[in-house]
Amino acid sequence: MSRTLIKNIGTLISGDIQGPIINADSLLIEDNKIAAIGAASLLCEDAHSVIDANGTTVAPGLIDSHCHVVLGDYTPRQKQMDFIESETHGGVTTIISAGEVHLPGRPKDPAGTKALAILVAKSFGNFRPGGAKVIGGAVILEKGLVEKDFEEMAREGVQIVGEIGLGSVKFPADAAPMVKWARKNNMTVLMHTGGTSIPGSDTVTAEQVMATDPDVACHVNGGPTAMSTDEIRKLINDTNYAIELVHCGNPKALLDAVSIGLEGQALSRFIIGNDAPSGTGVIPLGILRVICMVASLTTVKPEEAICMATGNTAKVFKLDTGFIRVGAPADLVMMDSPMGSVGKTALDAIKVGDIPGVSMVMMDGKIHVKTSRNTPPAARKPSFN
Repeated sequence: MSRTLIKNIGTLISGDIQGPIINADSLLIEDNKIAAIGAASLLCEDAHSVIDANGTTVAPGLIDSHCHVVLGDYTPRQKQMDFIESETHGGVTTIISAGEVHLPGRPKDPAGTKALAILVAKSFGNFRPGGAKVIGGAVILEKGLVEKDFEEMAREGVQIVGEIGLGSVKFPADAAPMVKWARKNNMTVLMHTGGTSIPGSDTVTAEQVMATDPDVACHVNGGPTAMSTDEIRKLINDTNYAIELVHCGNPKALLDAVSIGLEGQALSRFIIGNDAPSGTGVIPLGILRVICMVASLTTVKPEEAICMATGNTAKVFKLDTGFIRVGAPADLVMMDSPMGSVGKTALDAIKVGDIPGVSMVMMDGKIHVKTSRNTPPAARKPSFN
């Protein structure tokens, strides 16, 4: 059994928005899981390796709640290689598909739709670009799918219904029965909100979302065109859906949504995604950028914003990652204020709107990134032995 001790942690983020900071300065990792949390003097003395965090911030690996993967680490939408691996250099360790809508020649018949979802789910079950865990195979709802199709897909590893509105099933009368079949098979259901994003999609209102009853109201701040503030308010105040904020959206609507969430004490339902690749592009630092926007332009604390992109998302998608707690996978990101920032710590930097410097990304106890090629360099860096 391999043991790694991470000591001298300046701030330890839990992933739990109800208690975002853990009063501890060390983590013990045994094999691929967190085995103990506390003071270095109380943890394992016979660790095989020791990482000195040098006073930096350690958080759960970030989760991108909305990514349009296809197959492999390539995006046909932007004709770009290695975009998933590039996200890991922004601290992202888990990526969730919102539907493989960009596949050239995507099948739209029931058999092809089902086959694509199963193929992508199984493919990413065997392939981890840059070490990232990709939850792929988000079935796009097409007319003609029946309950047995959802039972088969669930047996074969499909966990998600891609955002409703991207396929031929667009309206509540067609979607609501399929939502029930999906939920019966333990799938998490996403739904497009706001204006159209690609040819073939439709504008989706809050009333339509509520009549369909998904688990996640996707990109309420626009994908990229946002619904009105009154519509956003309905979804936050009149439902219990997860409320998704994305980078590839409307920044003013994002701030409006957060303001409404603060008023209604609904931050525990907010999650963060990229909604890329899209026409906006590939955004390796999109999750960190949304965290910074939320924490620097509202009264949300930086550690709370990080929890939106970790534990909040993990709960919605029934993941075992997203939290720093005993027994959880050791999916971690180490970060500090970037060189030259007025902030003295990662949280200080985020509060003033600066992207923190990522100096280590660990997935299942293995270090995949030692120095991010995408963030500014961290003022302090860990040492390894």
